[in-house]
Amino acid sequence: MIRYVNRAQLDDEKYNNCIRNSVQSRVYAYSWYLDCVCEQWGVLVLDDYTAVMPLPWKRKFGLAVISQPFFTQQLGVFSFSDLSEDDFSSFVKAIPKRFVKVSLQLNSLNDFCQKKCVAKTNYIISLNKPYVNLYKEYNKGRKHALNKGLKQNLVLEPIQFDELIQLAKTHYQYPELKEKDFENLAKLVATLAKKSKVSILGLYEQEQLIGGSVFVIHDHRITYLFSAMHPKGKQQQVPTLLIDNLIKNHSETAFIFDFEGSMIPTIASFFKSFGAQKETYFLFKKSLL
Repeated sequence: MIRYVNRAQLDDEKYNNCIRNSVQSRVYAYSWYLDCVCEQWGVLVLDDYTAVMPLPWKRKFGLAVISQPFFTQQLGVFSFSDLSEDDFSSFVKAIPKRFVKVSLQLNSLNDFCQKKCVAKTNYIISLNKPYVNLYKEYNKGRKHALNKGLKQNLVLEPIQFDELIQLAKTHYQYPELKEKDFENLAKLVATLAKKSKVSILGLYEQEQLIGGSVFVIHDHRITYLFSAMHPKGKQQQVPTLLIDNLIKNHSETAFIFDFEGSMIPTIASFFKSFGAQKETYFLFKKSLL
C-alpha cells in the first residue's frame, strides 16, 4: 500500500536507507538534502519504505503545488528493485489531490512516461578508466583549451563558499534565483561539508580568485552543482581546468561524473566535449485546475 507521509512523521532512517540502497539512488533525494532546499516536502511510501517518492511542495497563490526545488536535478520514485510501468503509475495515482499542480523532474530510470513527459538531457562520464583513456575521449577543442589553461600557471586551492558566491553575484545575474535560493544553497553546502561530501575548488591568478566550482561527491557520483567565473577565468579556461582536475583525480574508480545538464546548446556542447555520454530524464507535469 502506498501512503502519503508528512515530513514531520517521516522515519528518516528507513527513508534514507531506501534512497541509499535504491536502484535509482541520487543525492538530491536524501532527507537532509531536501531539508536544505525545499520550502516543504512529504513522501509517498510503499509498505515499509521499500519504495519512496519525495514530493517537494510550496504554496502559490494559496494553492499547494508540487515543484522542483533549485539544486535538485532528478527526483521521482526510488526503489530497492527495478520498477515496472504499473509500479510507477501507482505512485503517480497516489499523489494527493490537494496538490493541484505537479511539475517534477524524475530520475533517469523513471522512464515510463516518455509520451506524456518532456525529455531533458544530462551528461555523464564513467570514470572507471585510466586518465589517459578518459583524456583521449576529449574532443580536439577541449584538449586545446586544457593545454592553454595549463600554461597560465594558475594556482588551484580549496576555497570558502562565501568567496565563490561573492564572485557569482559580482559577475552574474540570476533572474530565476532569489536571495532565499542563495541562502538555501549556502545551507546545503554547509551540510555537505559537515558530511565530507563536497569539494569547493578555485583557481587564483596572482592571489585573485578568477573562478571556482562546487562538486558534490557522494555515493560514487560527482555532481557539478554550481560554478562562478570572473571574465578572466573564462578566457583562461578555468572551467576546463577544474573539471579535468576532478576527472583526473577520480580516474580508475567507480565514480560517475555528472554534469547536471544542459538543455542550452552551448553548455551541452561544452559538456559533450569531455567525451560525456547523454543521459535522458523526464519532466512530469500534471494539473487538476
